[in-house]
Amino acid sequence: MSTQDIQQLIDFISQSGLDEVNIETTDLKISVKRYGSGAPVVAAPAAAPVAVAPALVQQAVAAPAAPVAAPVAPKADTSNYITIKSPMIGTFYRSASPESPMFVEVGDAVSEGKVVCIIEAMKLFNEIESEVSGRIVKILVENATPVEYDQPLFLVEPI
Repeated sequence: MSTQDIQQLIDFISQSGLDEVNIETTDLKISVKRYGSGAPVVAAPAAAPVAVAPALVQQAVAAPAAPVAAPVAPKADTSNYITIKSPMIGTFYRSASPESPMFVEVGDAVSEGKVVCIIEAMKLFNEIESEVSGRIVKILVENATPVEYDQPLFLVEPI
C-alpha cells in the first residue's frame, strides 16, 4: 500500500464520519482512529516491527477510547460535484491574513480564475484559483492546516 493510498484512505474516513477503521492483510496492518481533530495513523508490516514516532505513541496513549460508532446515514450523492484539489504541498489558508475575510464560504458562487484559498510553501504564498464555475458546497480542509499534493480542498457544484 503506497503513501498515496493511505492518504486517500484517511481522506475517505474524514469525509465519511467514521471514527475507526482497521484493515489487515497478510502483508500489512492499518489502524486509523479519529480522536477530536487529530487522526493518529499507524501502519506496519505484519511480519516486521516498525518504530513509531514517540509523538504518535503519546497521542494514541493519551487519547480516550473512541465511542462506539452509530450507524451512518446514507450521504447525499456527490458524483455531480467537482473537486478543487491542492496543486502543491503546503499550508492551507482560507484568507490572506487573520483579519481579512475568507476568500470563499459554503454557498458562495465561484467563477474560473477566482481565488479560493492560499497555500504557503517555503514562505511563498500561492493564490489558488478556481478552475471551474459553480457554487461551493463543502470546504474539506480546516484553515491553517497542512495539505498534500492533489488533496481535495473544496467541492463545487457546477452551474
